[in-house]
Amino acid sequence: MSPQPFNAAEHQASTLYLPPGSWLTVLDCLCEHFRAISRDQWLDRIARGRVLDANGAPISPQLAYKEGLRIHYFREVPNETPIPVQETILYADEHLVVADKPHFLPVTPAGEYVEQTLLRRLIRTLDNPHLVPLHRIDRHTAGLVLFSANPQSRSAYQSLFPTRKIEKRYEAIARALPDLALPLVHKSRLVEGEPFFRMQEGQGVSNTETLVDLCEKNGDLWRYALYPVTGKKHQLRVHMAALGAGICNDPFYPEVLKDAVDDYANPLKLLAQSLRFVDPRMGEERFFESRIQLDW
Repeated sequence: MSPQPFNAAEHQASTLYLPPGSWLTVLDCLCEHFRAISRDQWLDRIARGRVLDANGAPISPQLAYKEGLRIHYFREVPNETPIPVQETILYADEHLVVADKPHFLPVTPAGEYVEQTLLRRLIRTLDNPHLVPLHRIDRHTAGLVLFSANPQSRSAYQSLFPTRKIEKRYEAIARALPDLALPLVHKSRLVEGEPFFRMQEGQGVSNTETLVDLCEKNGDLWRYALYPVTGKKHQLRVHMAALGAGICNDPFYPEVLKDAVDDYANPLKLLAQSLRFVDPRMGEERFFESRIQLDW
């Protein structure tokens, strides 16, 4: 029986295909490619088995460089700042985990966040290194995130999203829009914006769609129900800003707040409130609802 190929995502490793160059060793290439990480740090990671070849075996410092060689490495952030929020596991079985993510906690490792992410916290809590998120929500957004807990059933649950067989309901608090007839459907083409972490509406055929409805009025602020048909980065935040009601406490839209720091007392008023779908394994309807509440 042939060995199974190394799955970087399942092992929470990042992957690099070595770029063109004239380095003698993989170590030399890594040092040049990631200049913020010192040679001593790479040597330490290699010594601890934190840099692997395409088969998942630890490399040696002498491994010869070859263009296109696939290398897996585990990201590390020394002295990572704790994020003082707590996730809640709403449901867990051998195939599926549903978590309530608080505001400010990233779903997966990125940038300065590695251990302080929902994924790493759940892996430690459930002692399951096979956990993989089935979708993403922004770091600033709170609410439901689904995880696959079993590689054997993962593709069945992953297929729910591209085939749009899952209903996602969000809530948002933003300024009132008395001149608009709700509910309404907002469609637009989202493209990369400036700075690099923003999205913006551009010309061309729409690639995003959101149904916007009214839940509750409270003076100049309204609570909206948002039903994204598509799932582009920052879609709901951009669409609400485009309608003239940027979501309360949004540091990116409609304008970037310069030098903004995480204000735990005033989070983005956006919540992934519920998920509904037919379980592809069981054939039964599943419904999950966040316990987090958006206050005014």
